[in-house]
Order: sequence, then C-alpha cells, then structure tokens
Amino acid sequence: METLNQILAQWTAQSQLEMIAVLCGVLYLVLVIRENIWCWFFAFISTSIYIYLFHAVSLFSESLLNVFYLVMAVYGWWQWTKGENKNVRNDHHKPIVKWPWKKHLVLIAATGLCVPLMGYYMRSLGADYAYWDAFTTCFAVMTTFLVVWKVFENWYYWLVINSVSTVIFWQKGLFLTASLFGVYLVMVIMGIMAWQKAYEQQQLN
Repeated sequence: METLNQILAQWTAQSQLEMIAVLCGVLYLVLVIRENIWCWFFAFISTSIYIYLFHAVSLFSESLLNVFYLVMAVYGWWQWTKGENKNVRNDHHKPIVKWPWKKHLVLIAATGLCVPLMGYYMRSLGADYAYWDAFTTCFAVMTTFLVVWKVFENWYYWLVINSVSTVIFWQKGLFLTASLFGVYLVMVIMGIMAWQKAYEQQQLN
C-alpha cells in the first residue's frame, strides 16, 4: 500500500509537460511496433520536452542523451522513407532486416568496451549505479541505430536494457518510471511478435 501511495504521489506530481512526454514516448513505441513512420514524429516531441525537463533539473547527461535521441528521430524518419519496397505496406517503406549472430557479437563487444570507460567517469562524478547506468546508456545509443535501420534483433536488446533500467529506477525510488518501463517490457514482447510476423510476410512477397 505504501509503494502504491508513492507511485500515486509521483504521478500527481508530474508536470503537464512530463505527462505529454511520457504519452508521446508510449505512442512512439506503439507505432514502432506497427512499423508506422509517424513513430519518429512522436519521438521528436517526447525528446524535445525531455531535453528541457532534464536540463531544468540539472540532469545534463540525460539532457544530452535526449539531444542524441532528437537527432535520431530526424534520421529515423529519413531512413524509413528510403529504399521503398513496393511489396511492403504503404504506411512504411524500409523493410525489416535480420543480422547474423557474428555481426551482433562484434557490435556487443564494441559497445561493451565503452561501458567501463563511461562507468568509471560517471562514478568519479559520484553517480549511483554508475556502471549499470553506463551499460543501459551505451547500449541504448547503439540499439537506437538498430531501430532506425529496422534490424529485427533490436527488440532483444531493448528487452535487456529495459529490464536493467526497471531495476535501477525501482532501487532509486522512481516507482512511476520503473512501472512505465515494466509496461515497455510487455510492449517489447509485442514488438518481437509483430515484427516477426511482418518479416515472414516480407519473405513471401
């Protein structure tokens, strides 16, 4: 009951801007699952708001990360309009691709090398859960590129990233954010099933 009261208290304390950012973030993920190019429009709005909100509370690293997401929203829109495939539904153009496991191993190794470096630096600044936070940040940046390129396996990365993020937010008492990431985990599973079905349909065309 106490935890529920804390969640409700956090929810009622959210600013209207933050609620809009959260709503647009959810819409972004829903539309990514549906391979709808308008996902990048809602990503742009959500990240624009978060840049301001995080900067206002002096979370400068988070603000900079959302600057990256903002740029990626523009890049994502452009990428998803490239390489039109006439056999694919009209609401998107770029087809889903699957990468071989060796390519993913190289990607994981390269991204993994950045984690201890960033974690060490963040720890020197007094950050909590510095290495775990570095892990989620580094792999989130990398995985965002996979979403833009419509690499099917991006969902598996998000499954791990969001799971770790949920635990971190819960441990820090950010119960509302942790709950939202719990919802995202369910949506990631939906994304895996939806994209697998779409990929199989692509192979038949």
